[in-house]
Amino acid sequence: MTAGMVVALAAGPAALAAPAPTAPPETAALPETSALPVPAAPPETAAPPVPAVSPGASATSAEPSASAGSGPGRELYWQKCASCHGDQGRGSQRGPSLVGVGAASVDFQVGTGRMPVPDEVQQPRRRAEPVFSADEIAALVEHVTSFGGGGPDIPRVTEGSLGTGRELFAANCAPCHGGTGAGAALTNGWNAPPLYEATPVQVAEAIRVGPGLMPVFPSQVLTDQQVSDLAAYVQRLRSERLDRGGNPLGRLGPLAEGLAAWVVALGLLVAAARWLGRRAGE
Repeated sequence: MTAGMVVALAAGPAALAAPAPTAPPETAALPETSALPVPAAPPETAAPPVPAVSPGASATSAEPSASAGSGPGRELYWQKCASCHGDQGRGSQRGPSLVGVGAASVDFQVGTGRMPVPDEVQQPRRRAEPVFSADEIAALVEHVTSFGGGGPDIPRVTEGSLGTGRELFAANCAPCHGGTGAGAALTNGWNAPPLYEATPVQVAEAIRVGPGLMPVFPSQVLTDQQVSDLAAYVQRLRSERLDRGGNPLGRLGPLAEGLAAWVVALGLLVAAARWLGRRAGE
């Protein structure tokens, strides 16, 4: 028995056990990459409440409008105006937009009876009496101006100068309306209407809004006092409408009067010549 075996027996059975092979050191697992922090989703914006639309209601009528207006003017507008100008005054194929026309334009068109019209026409004519009463016109003006957009207000007419008004009328109005305010034919079927039925306020409104082919005269062109001067002179033309010379012949001026005189004179001369010829033949 060798010395090595003696030592092994002395160390006991644990020494006889074959040493377990040393496992290769396990590669240390890489630490798990911590997940990047995900930014929190922004809070969802609450959608504005959608107004309930009754079945059959149009999208236009369902749009909320802060300036929709209410009262008798709204009812009149829906009955007489909305079919052409739209329920919010934005216009349609049958009528122009009323947004921004101003109180003066609405008061002029409705107060002179030019609006409303039953059919589409190029140039509405003045009616002897407006369709609406004074209170109804005021309510309509208030409702249409609630559509917004600005526009000229109803002018305030004061006492004017006839001399200044005559000069302004001759320079700015007579070329279309005639020297006596009787009106005249323009181009493409348009007419400059007579001014004999216009009130001072209506004259001032027409100056500021320019209905039809009439140009607009803002305050930078004609001051408020000059507008009052023009309105005063137009009223003078109304008072002088009585023609002391007889038939006015359309108030077209001396050309028409001279032509009529020549026609009458030549007719009398021909009649006299024939009468004399018959006398000579007898």
